[in-house]
Formats: sequence, C-alpha cells, structure tokens
Amino acid sequence: MSAALIRAEAALERLALLHPKLIDLGLDRGLGLLAKLGNPQHQLPPVFHAAGTNGKGSTLAFIRAMIEASGQTIHGYSSPHLVRFHERIRISSALINDDQLADLLEEVEAVNGNDPMTFFEITTAAAMLAFSRNPAAATLLETGLGGRADSTNVIANPAVNIITPIARDHEHFLGDTIAAIAGEKAGIMRRDVPCFSAEQEPDARQTLREYADTLGTPLYMAGEDFSITPEGDGVKVILGTRTVHLPKLGLRGIHQAENAGLAAAAVMTVFPDLDDATLANGAASAEWPGRIQNLNHGQLIENQDNPISVWLDGAHNAHGATALAKTLPQLADGDWVLICGALNTRDPKDFLTPLKDQISHAICLTIPDQDASLPNHVIAEAARDIGFNAETSTDIKTAMEQAYTIAEKIGNQKRPGNIIIAGSLYLAGHVLTVNQTLPD
Repeated sequence: MSAALIRAEAALERLALLHPKLIDLGLDRGLGLLAKLGNPQHQLPPVFHAAGTNGKGSTLAFIRAMIEASGQTIHGYSSPHLVRFHERIRISSALINDDQLADLLEEVEAVNGNDPMTFFEITTAAAMLAFSRNPAAATLLETGLGGRADSTNVIANPAVNIITPIARDHEHFLGDTIAAIAGEKAGIMRRDVPCFSAEQEPDARQTLREYADTLGTPLYMAGEDFSITPEGDGVKVILGTRTVHLPKLGLRGIHQAENAGLAAAAVMTVFPDLDDATLANGAASAEWPGRIQNLNHGQLIENQDNPISVWLDGAHNAHGATALAKTLPQLADGDWVLICGALNTRDPKDFLTPLKDQISHAICLTIPDQDASLPNHVIAEAARDIGFNAETSTDIKTAMEQAYTIAEKIGNQKRPGNIIIAGSLYLAGHVLTVNQTLPD
C-alpha cells in the first residue's frame, strides 16, 4: 500500500466521523463548505445531472462512452463504489489516483475543520473542487439519494437533467408513494434546462409533468416527447428531426436499451455536433462494472472452458430484479442458480419474487464487513417462503462451490446450468474483490 493511499484511507476514516448519521439529507451544510472552497460547483464543465431509482450509473456510463468516443474527456462522480472509493471520482476520464485523492481530501478536511458534515456531503464537495481545477468536456453527476435534498443538487445551471425509472426504494427517506418519491427526484430540475425522463409509472409521470410545468422546465418524456425503440441488439432513438441508430450496446440487459436511448437524447442536446457514428461507437464500448457483468476469469471461476457461465449484477430491489429476470434468458440457455445477499433496508421478498419463475435454487450469504446486511438465514427463510430451494453459505468461495455443484446437477450436456450473483451492490463489490477483478 502506497504512502498516499494510507493518507487517503486515513482521511476517509476521519471524514466518516464528522456527522453522527450516515445519511442526513439537506443542502445547507454542503453549500456552506462549498462557499469556503470558493464555490467550485459554479466552475464546472457542462453538467449532466442524473436522478432516479434504477439505471443512473448505466445511463451515465453510456454518456461517458459517447463523449469519449469523440476524443473528449469527462469528469464523473458516482456512488456507491464497488471496491475502492477511487471509483466515485473520475477526473478527465481517469479514476482519481492515490496522490490526488489524499491531497484533495486533506485540503477539504482542513477547510471544513470539525464542522458537522456527512461523508457524502464532504466527498461531493471534494469531487467538485477537483473538477473545477481540471479540463474536461463535461461533468457527469449521479445523485446519491433522492434529488431535491441530495448533496449533488447544488448546480445552479446544469446543461441537462436526466431522470431514470422511478420505483419504490428508500421509502423511509423519500416517501412511501411513487408520487412522493418522484417529487424528490424532480427536485433536480431547473428552469429552462432540458430534462429527459425515462418512461415512468402514471403517478410518477404526472408528478414530473406538474413539477416541470410549475417550474418552467422543458421536460421530454420517453414514449411521449421522444422515442426509444429496442432494435436487435441495440436501440433506435428519435428526438425531434433526428433519428439515431445504436446497433450494439456495451452493457447487457433488456433494460439497457432505455438507458442508452436516454443517454443519446441528452448527449445529442448538449453536443449536437457529435455524429451518429460517434454515438454508436460510444454506445457499443460502454462499460459499468457489477451490472450484468460476465465473470469469465478470476479467483472464483473454476476454469474458462467450463460451460457453466457466471454473471454478476447489482440489482437489489423489485424494479432491478424484474429487469434481471427478463435479461437472464438472453444471457445463457439453461437453468440458473442464484447467489444472493441483501441489506436490511427492505424486505428480501421484494427482490426475490420477480426472480422465482427464472430461478429455482438460491444460496444465501451474509455480506461480509457490512453491518446492515441481512443474516443469510433470514434471506433463506424468505426465499423458501416464496418457493425457492434455498440454502445458506458462510462465504463467497464456498457459495460458488455450492453453486457449481447445483448448476451441474440441474443442467445437462445441451443445457448447462448457470450462476447469477445479485442482491446488493455491496455484495457485487465483495465478489469483485475476492475474484481479483477490480473496476478500473
């Protein structure tokens, strides 16, 4: 471990202690710190700001790839990270390095002093300070939670706002109805700034429309104001007089067509001179670890010639599980074994139920080093209640051994079994760490 990394990790540990709560939504503390730093949020390259329940990271990954396909660079801020904090901050298209991170965190820490500040607030401010000092064509910001009171919602004039599909999640922070949650997500909108939304449930759609009309925001709703149509392995996007065909997508999953289309619409608006070929090349090269990711090598994979395929996904709620269930038949023929872990923030049945017609066997884990993880026996009991053959496991290596054994039994020479690991981004990060296939 380098001296800079030791400094960075020590700073991260100190910053995590500045506020007694991990999550305390609001903008005042963050705005106060940003003012002490010289308001770097007003000195950023054009900002793409994304909110929504699912698909934010994938949509921004497509945007990043499209802009980079033109030879330009981006700044990016996303959360949570899978393995290392560095994944959250991308400066001029490269992940922040140890020296940059250590220097940045220590500088912001010195300016803040001991003022109460959540970990997300102070690291968001640090990212914006870094972005203000380096050149890039655009800044891509992903909300952490909600939108209206999220620490990223300090940009006065973004170039474009994006709202991905809205579903029930984090109800104890955002509200217990789709309309209430949509109202929180709508809070990133700005007057006269175009906002592109994925197709939404009726209550979410109505809330977004009403908010946009009141504020004076030009809102473009997929399926109504522009179209996103799956087309083979890609997608066709029609926005105004322009039609763009993206014949191949770098991210797998039936739901990625909508994310790619949303990304293309936003990029066409901010960078109208990017030609169709550049957009298509970008869409085909997009990468986003832990989202329908094929694990075809690493410490957890028995051998590359094994007909049993192994996939990893961060789906963790009902909406994500529904998209995953629709995608599994596209990934591989045959039956599936699920390795899952989950947090105690929601009923595990919400995630498991959409998968019950695709998967019969579940191996349940307590996510290591995660205080909020549900115990493996609780997940297994929930899985059995809805019809899974469920068992527990002590660790991911053992779970993989169990999964390989089951996959061999339920498959045959023509249709081998397959393995999908899902249920939490924290589990996905743990798997990538043990597998020694870290995001870069």
